[in-house]
Amino acid sequence: MSKTAKQPVTSTASEQGADPRRWRALIVIAIAQLMIVLDGSIVNIALPSIQSQLSVSDGDRQWIVTAYTLAFGSLLLLGGRIADYSGRKRMFLIGLIGFAIASAIGGFAQNSQMLFAARGLQGVFAAILAPAALSLISVTFTTPKERSRAFGVYGAVAGVGAAIGLIMGGLLTEYLDWRWCFLVNVPIALGALILAIVNIKESKLSDKTRHDIPGAITATLGLFFIVFGITRVETDGWESFQTIGYLSLGVALMGLFILIQSRSKQPMLPLRIVTNRVRGAAYLAALFVGIAGISFFLFMSYYLQLILKFTPIQTGLSFLPFSFGVIIAAVSTGRFLPKFGPRFITFTG
Repeated sequence: MSKTAKQPVTSTASEQGADPRRWRALIVIAIAQLMIVLDGSIVNIALPSIQSQLSVSDGDRQWIVTAYTLAFGSLLLLGGRIADYSGRKRMFLIGLIGFAIASAIGGFAQNSQMLFAARGLQGVFAAILAPAALSLISVTFTTPKERSRAFGVYGAVAGVGAAIGLIMGGLLTEYLDWRWCFLVNVPIALGALILAIVNIKESKLSDKTRHDIPGAITATLGLFFIVFGITRVETDGWESFQTIGYLSLGVALMGLFILIQSRSKQPMLPLRIVTNRVRGAAYLAALFVGIAGISFFLFMSYYLQLILKFTPIQTGLSFLPFSFGVIIAAVSTGRFLPKFGPRFITFTG
């Protein structure tokens, strides 16, 4: 019986080794990743123009970025769980369609509220799309060498996409309109959708599971109130009742989330993953990188355009050294990861 059970895995691995469709599938996944990265870098360059045209206040302008990242980050774990058990290809396609629709809404936004809603919707579908894409890479490339190469390509696309997005953002904002920074996602998503239907195979876990809805709700609301509380500092100050109230509510909800995860039979985030010393350190490093990166792009975009009077194109070109660094690091990681392991790579980073 054990030989019978192992046979399909061996057959699948050999088929993948001879089937070039796995590389075409990687191209499709890379296009989806390119779209997500493009969206972030393009929008950063267009922020001053968006704020001016839609009359967004200084206190609310950060929600152009925060609405997306908050929805994306808080729903990412749930999106990965849904993709694993509902079908990775299916959720990948849904993510592409939803992201295209949300991008179109953002491109035609008539006021700041409509734009914030579109950005949040983009984050929701990106939280479905991104983990599905990563899972598809894991199940498509089974050998360590090919998998590390595939993830290296995936990471390199992030760097290339950021560089392209910065230049495209400058060109579109300066010579067309900031709305094209959103609308450009629509043809990319539709093209990836057609290619994905043809080249990606469906895969999912067969075990029955329950989605951790209480965990998803508490995590989402907890993160929202913490972020919203921080945004109130500019107008109300750190010692105001509103700021303290929102922050306290957010911390309480995150504490409840941790309690739910510790008692749930099928937690959205098993605590053993976070409490593991190696994984916990890696996640903490990723947290600091995310905090630094998002704030860096947000405020430098305003500084370069409003203080130094750079044009949108000049602003995009000014960010290119950062993008080149990401590309070099991604390619190097793909080459060195099999030799040195993740601990050395993470420590070096």
